[in-house]
Amino acid sequence: MPDVPGGLAGAGEQVAEEVTRWLRLRRFLHRRLDPAQATGLALTIALAVIFLAALVFGLAADAFASRSGPAQADASAAAWGVRHATPGTIRVFHQITLLGSTPVVLAIVVLFGAFEVARRHRWSGVAFLATVVVGQNLIANGVKLLVQRERPPVPHLTGASGYSFPSGHSAAAAATYTALALLLGSGLRWSVKVWLGTAAAVVVAAVATSRVLLGVHWLSDVIAGVSLGLGWFAVCSVAFGGSLLHFGTPAEPISSDREASAAPSRRSPGP
Repeated sequence: MPDVPGGLAGAGEQVAEEVTRWLRLRRFLHRRLDPAQATGLALTIALAVIFLAALVFGLAADAFASRSGPAQADASAAAWGVRHATPGTIRVFHQITLLGSTPVVLAIVVLFGAFEVARRHRWSGVAFLATVVVGQNLIANGVKLLVQRERPPVPHLTGASGYSFPSGHSAAAAATYTALALLLGSGLRWSVKVWLGTAAAVVVAAVATSRVLLGVHWLSDVIAGVSLGLGWFAVCSVAFGGSLLHFGTPAEPISSDREASAAPSRRSPGP
């Protein structure tokens, strides 16, 4: 009998330890399943996946550059552009290609980020643009350093430095202008969103074309650049809830909160 209280005490301590372990595990799982942290993890994984996909494509394009078939079109596009260039087209394409340059892209982030803060009094739009621009830049430049593809062996009609694959201007244009269309179209009519998307597509196509016709990129460089930029933009738009632009929070709760906050204003006045 004297051993019973001691046994009960030992059992109680064991139960307390098990409860403590369970609570710690529960807190750990809760943190891991937090929408913001889970979205951040998914965004990091997506960046790695897009990086690897671009790297594989670049290595394959470089390996088959001297073969026939699609490789011939890849090699001849830049040569065709240089052969048919005129002083007028060079000036036009030089202005177009600047739309994908780093100074212009950074200026867009600052300008329209400030506009978003002034219009909606929120910083999530700035965070969205910054994530899109910084992410595509990291992927594009990282792949360049690993693939180390030389630029086309034709006269370069505009300034170019570094390696060729992928086209950084094309990636920046694809990611930035589609993100800008999403940002500006948030809360507007569907027809306005369509026009903004169309305008973004035209700018992206123009920048990509200018890089080839100015002789500074292979055709596969700009295809990879545009694909990279659009892929990263798509991942970021999902992470920020589409037009809601709210990082890591499901769209349904946000919509419910907005409806709840707007409900009092829709109530009819009492008698």
